[in-house]
Amino acid sequence: MNDPTAFRADAAQVTAGPQAATAGATLGRAASIAPGHAPTVRYMLRLADTCLIHAQRLGEWCGHGPVLEEDIALTNLALDLLGQARALLTHAGQLDGQGHDEDQLAFLREERDYLNLTLVEQPMRRGSAHAPGGDFADTVVRNLLLSQWLKQQWQALAGSCDAELAAIAGKALKEARYHVEHSAQWVVRLGDGTPESALRMRAALARIWPYTSEMFVDDEVDVCAEANGLGPRRSCLRPAWRAAIGAVLEQATLALPADSAFVSTGSRGVHSEHMGFILAEMQHLQRAYPGGTW
Repeated sequence: MNDPTAFRADAAQVTAGPQAATAGATLGRAASIAPGHAPTVRYMLRLADTCLIHAQRLGEWCGHGPVLEEDIALTNLALDLLGQARALLTHAGQLDGQGHDEDQLAFLREERDYLNLTLVEQPMRRGSAHAPGGDFADTVVRNLLLSQWLKQQWQALAGSCDAELAAIAGKALKEARYHVEHSAQWVVRLGDGTPESALRMRAALARIWPYTSEMFVDDEVDVCAEANGLGPRRSCLRPAWRAAIGAVLEQATLALPADSAFVSTGSRGVHSEHMGFILAEMQHLQRAYPGGTW
């Protein structure tokens, strides 16, 4: 049993069977897909991927929330974001014209083809040597920063020249308003709570804030979207976002951190070391059993 040669021979016999041959043929269809690089498609994927990966991180809290009610609430937030991602990915596939559906775009792209904000791929419930988060404070701060950013996005996109995107935004805006309210309540509760909770909130805010610069950096995709009436440039969202975040932090007796020169690059497809681990977990079933259905 410990002979590796015998193990390989046994494996070859199994693979040679008719059922394994079918499985092998199925596995052969697990090749990665490559979406197009049209600015409209990339604009859609940026938003879709940010919702998708943030939902994945929030889902890590399922069964681990600090209290039962919040456990359920975080799961519901993740489901809202997942629904938004599904709608956007479906529309991105239609705009791309290659026949890719939401599942293929969600599960069969290479890391460089995901265009989410780097912030959402950072560890949330579990910290690491490179990202020492893992505190509930990291979750509530990130939820506030992102939900307010998404709210600004949906408000602007409700007037998009793309009727499908405008419809998605109209529905998502209602959900985003609740997400902002929910996260703001937690930020105030913990920021203006005990010395210990306030200390943790300040630490979480300091960890997360440098990643917010990426939310407002324009490039050719933003310029094209604004020119075509598809949606706003990201830089246009900053004043209203900063004012809203500042108001919540003031109520929570927390200070706005100083801006950093660091700008992350996830929305350009250049990710942190954490992204590969997320995709390995997300893509495993679809890669191992492509096209599988429940």
